[in-house]
Amino acid sequence: MFSKILIANRGEIACRVAATAKRLGVSTVAVYSDADREAKHVAVCDEAIYLGGSAPKDSYLKGDAIIAIALETGAQAIHPGYGFLSENADFAQACQDAGLVFIGPSADAIRAMGGKSESKRLMESAGVPLIPGYHGDNQDAQFLQQQADSIGYPVLIKASAGGGGKGMRIVEQSSDFIDLLDSCRREAITSFGNDQVLVEKYALKPRHIEIQVFGDTHGNYVHLFERDCSVQRRHQKVLEEAPAPGVDTAMREAMGTAAIEAARAVDYVGAGTVEFIVEQREDSMNFYFMEMNTRLQVEHPVSEAITGVDLVEWQLLVAAGQPLPKTQDDLAINGHAIEARICAENPDNNFLPATGTLFTYQKPEHSTFNITDVRIDDGVREGDVISPFYDSMIAKLIVHAPTREQALARLDRALAQTRIVGLPNNVAFLRYILNTDSFSKANLDTALIEREQDKLFDQHPLGLSTLVVTAIAQQLASEATTQGSDPFSKPTGFRAYSDYTRSFSLVYDEQSYSARISNWHNASCADSKKGGDNLSSFTLIIGKEIANTQDDSNINVAAQTETVYEGEVNYDSSDAHNHTLWLDGARISAQSWVNNERVYVFTDSGRDEITLIDIMAHVGEDTAAVGSLKSPMPGQVVAFKVAVGDTVKKGEPLAVIEAMKIEHTITAPTDGVVAELLFAAGDLVADGDELLRIDAEG
Repeated sequence: MFSKILIANRGEIACRVAATAKRLGVSTVAVYSDADREAKHVAVCDEAIYLGGSAPKDSYLKGDAIIAIALETGAQAIHPGYGFLSENADFAQACQDAGLVFIGPSADAIRAMGGKSESKRLMESAGVPLIPGYHGDNQDAQFLQQQADSIGYPVLIKASAGGGGKGMRIVEQSSDFIDLLDSCRREAITSFGNDQVLVEKYALKPRHIEIQVFGDTHGNYVHLFERDCSVQRRHQKVLEEAPAPGVDTAMREAMGTAAIEAARAVDYVGAGTVEFIVEQREDSMNFYFMEMNTRLQVEHPVSEAITGVDLVEWQLLVAAGQPLPKTQDDLAINGHAIEARICAENPDNNFLPATGTLFTYQKPEHSTFNITDVRIDDGVREGDVISPFYDSMIAKLIVHAPTREQALARLDRALAQTRIVGLPNNVAFLRYILNTDSFSKANLDTALIEREQDKLFDQHPLGLSTLVVTAIAQQLASEATTQGSDPFSKPTGFRAYSDYTRSFSLVYDEQSYSARISNWHNASCADSKKGGDNLSSFTLIIGKEIANTQDDSNINVAAQTETVYEGEVNYDSSDAHNHTLWLDGARISAQSWVNNERVYVFTDSGRDEITLIDIMAHVGEDTAAVGSLKSPMPGQVVAFKVAVGDTVKKGEPLAVIEAMKIEHTITAPTDGVVAELLFAAGDLVADGDELLRIDAEG
């Protein structure tokens, strides 16, 4: 076994590799960029060496610099993790030439399987089923469109050197082909340095099922069964599970055999994943080779959970020249495992990646990088910054149980106990998926999210009254910690000659509300069944603001409010974050955090947010700015779709921004005429930067 390895990666996977290495007594060397100086992976490794700038090309893609650091620190091998250089054949060869072990397959195997076109030709000769498509070298746009026309729509354009859902476009009709091809190529060259593509038939009601394979230097091969990765957004996986629901023994054996033959065809060594598209028909399922990922997969923990195997340990053993620890007959499926990818993104805004600080990051009881009922693999800590330079994934939450139904319940509970505040994230969205009929009943395909969109997007699981009461309780509990001892400064609002009343201004789901509380008093003596010394009570009235109207004389009438809730409320706040509410006959346990006036509320039923406005903080603000289009994220301007003087309609594409290696199209918020472009293609923009200005037409 090695005495020291260098981990040529960052974040969660670097921490994952370091955890197994530490258990095996192997020292680790981390490398880091400017953005990662204080990162978790730097802290958990035995040594850490500065690599370069924040952008991947200036740090984690600098193969020569990484090899030099490995040699200088005495590392014997390099673990590439996933992403970055993990499937770079030239880097694997350079490691070998430098006398270092690349913990992965040979450069030849990476080249053979890394190019989707070449790998498909290789699989065809090996007798592995292929989906109809064009995988050749002719990259002329018109020729590729002709191939797509002959294949029949819908087709899928895929970057030949791609992976991770990047460089992929679904084309529904011939007239869209060229534009989507151009977009696919731009994303491919940015992500992989190679804009060659292939075109293949897009299977209807497809499932994405993959086989985990392993080979050693002694000619031994095994598969560790299948994973279903069908639940995807933007062609990137959201939930993965093992084993795949509905796959019987015969199909499992057929897919496993095909995967091993694919690995054997290139003398594969180490961990790899053979991915199949499974076409579902009424009475059968047919599988077709899609690609082979010549690295460890993000979703490898679900395979570890059902087999009891530490795949990183196997990687190190095999790379050190040892045989596989188990044969195929030694491997068996135990129970069911599901992994949820927790990402910094806004599902309600087309999964737009988010950046910012993990103001609050609380997790359920769990293990870290170990096989248990609830496991969380992450590379961040509370207070860390999610930057625009790397992938948006915050953590992976993995559960294991005897049955799929039990695993679903365990995952839902663990997600309900996960608290993230400071930036948009998909924790609530993941819970919505689990509770759809499609997922709970294993009616799976890659269009599940689109099919269930009415139950997944713009959901508000908590009632308005719950949010308002929690926000007020949070505010009052926070004030209580700074109040004086005299009765006039107590949060109960002591008055000598009148009842206590107080008003609040709130915004929820883009609608303004007012809330008034009165007769606030300590109620612990009045109702001992409802709590202890902190129990308080008040009368609550919530009013919904109605837009200004005009009377018969066209004179503006002041905004009115419509009462939407009125009732008596009891609550008990043990501190500013933990509250018990008695509301409309129900007892509700809630937690809350405030960030920039926005109150984030969590209960077992779900999470939501409401803005409690600090009026004094907005005095003098200019709120009249209109006619500008702002960047919704930090990134780089790829292109403007319009020029100064162009007339645009609401929803028309205006600009393309690249962030986290993914292109995002920005559309017109209203009709108008383009007055000014404030940046040029290639410019870097910050979150909220004005990209262009639009004047009202006419």
